[in-house]
Amino acid sequence: MPESPYLVIDPGRVRENYRALSAAMPAARIRFAVKASPVDELISLLATEGAEFDVASIGEIDQCLNLGVAPATLCYGNPIKKAADIARAYALGVRRYAFDTEDDLLRIAEHAPGSEVECRFLSAAPQSRTPFGTKFGCAPSEALRLLVRARDLGLIVAGPYFHVGSQQLDPEAWQIGIEQAAEISKALADKDIAVQTVNIGGGLPISYADAAPALGDIASVVNAAAAEFLPATAGLVIEPGRALVGNAGTIHAEVVGVRIAPDGRRWVYLDIGRYNGMAETENEYIAYRFVTDRDGDPVDEAVVAGPTCDGDDVLYQRTRVLLPTTLRAGDRIQILDTGAYTASYSSVSFNGFPPLTVHVSGAERE
Repeated sequence: MPESPYLVIDPGRVRENYRALSAAMPAARIRFAVKASPVDELISLLATEGAEFDVASIGEIDQCLNLGVAPATLCYGNPIKKAADIARAYALGVRRYAFDTEDDLLRIAEHAPGSEVECRFLSAAPQSRTPFGTKFGCAPSEALRLLVRARDLGLIVAGPYFHVGSQQLDPEAWQIGIEQAAEISKALADKDIAVQTVNIGGGLPISYADAAPALGDIASVVNAAAAEFLPATAGLVIEPGRALVGNAGTIHAEVVGVRIAPDGRRWVYLDIGRYNGMAETENEYIAYRFVTDRDGDPVDEAVVAGPTCDGDDVLYQRTRVLLPTTLRAGDRIQILDTGAYTASYSSVSFNGFPPLTVHVSGAERE
């Protein structure tokens, strides 16, 4: 048995998820957000399936290219880029970039001349479960100005780009964004710029402890809104991460200890925490499900914490987590639907704990 904790990824499930999304949104180009699970086997599998790739750094670009992924399928989608990194990406053959400021646009024009660009605007979508806030995206009117500026700088205008936030639970969020993108597209057409694509970003949710809307429900909204509001020249791009890999992963962990605190609350300490894979429990945004070998025994509420000596390394103390009252040190515990943003978020060596190990299942389902 591998040393705990570790993550097991099922590539067959990733293939199923990709094909389901492709069937649900047949008009959309699917661009996998590599940051969600930068696992070599998954990148190669998705490339074989025909995916494109949203890359956020030179490291992710190098990883994809070293696996034989065609540079034409990569989009440097992080709006925060050094000039040197743009130049390096261009030298490696990347010809598609996203931006949300004039400074970044000018860097792209200088160091990646003639490339295709998307401008990210801040949509009016409702807040998602793990929101970006206002870190990314300009005002829609600014996106219009910047895309015209991009054309004048000799770049190829792909079109507007929005993201409804990670783990978005309201299907109407995509309609709101598409309607705003359509207004930008119409204004660009008035300036003789035909939008090629509208990038609707990621944010497709999966079910954790709480149920998420079905893919079909979201696809119906997206497909109908695109048909009603977008120009015929504009194709769709979607950038899923969680939706492709989230339910394909299970973390295998171990109970380190159980104690009753002075206030009477039971604490269950695991050998995995915020710093070695469970970063998305910050603010308790994502409520994972637990499975133990003692399921079926009586249960009671527990505070769940990680193994480090950091006071913030607590996974759940407000969320109601029910665990068997018989849990003891050494017991095994599985954390379900942990294929996205776990191994890729784990630290190098905080408190001396190693990053989360990833194992890829050999049994793929066709």
